[in-house]
Amino acid sequence: MLQVRNIHTYYDNAHILHGVSFDVPRGSSVAILGRNGVGKTTLARSLVGFTPPARGDVIFNGIRISRRPSREIVRRGLTIVPQGRRIFASLTVEENLRVAARKPTEASPEWTLGRIYELFPRLAERSKQWANTLSGGEQQMLSIGRALMINPLLLILDEPTEGLAPIVVNELVRAIGELRHAGVSLLLLEQRVEIALRLADTAILMTSRGAFTFMGSPRDLPAYDSTVGGSAAERTGSSGNGDAA
Repeated sequence: MLQVRNIHTYYDNAHILHGVSFDVPRGSSVAILGRNGVGKTTLARSLVGFTPPARGDVIFNGIRISRRPSREIVRRGLTIVPQGRRIFASLTVEENLRVAARKPTEASPEWTLGRIYELFPRLAERSKQWANTLSGGEQQMLSIGRALMINPLLLILDEPTEGLAPIVVNELVRAIGELRHAGVSLLLLEQRVEIALRLADTAILMTSRGAFTFMGSPRDLPAYDSTVGGSAAERTGSSGNGDAA
């Protein structure tokens, strides 16, 4: 479904992604692991057109999308849940969901308010509540729900568990696991190895230069610290800042 071929992405003169290549097959879950600052968010932005790659190709559902506007990429079914949630704070939970609603681009079950509320019962309880009054975990649920209302063919989740308490992380992992079993294609950009072990068919380790050093089954992951670097706290996803890139 998604083929990324030798992409190089820059911020001004800073070379962030160095010839990155990988695939996300239809119906699969791929996790890209790496500590803060290695370029995971830059990769997500490159795929959805926010920061287009200077070289290389991104092919989605058979169409080259590397230089296309973000709005067209989203219409084609590639959607992101961004790092930092970015919900519409002045709207209610239900308004956040309704504003994103689109008909599916292919013959597949449509994501509706009812399905979102089944996936995240807390959102149903808070449907009339202002989004900026939700907890951090509830805002993340809303961000995922809003992306699903677009009816994506492939969903990118950029650091979905960052800064959340373990009980909330478990709730999100449950929900993402349900998406996986429902056949939603997923690309997870994460720090936590345990997330990849629980949710991914394929794990990829990203180095500090935006390149990959491992690609394979999560069960075969090498030692995360020796490959990616960082402390035990970083390896468990407890460092506090977002990607520098």
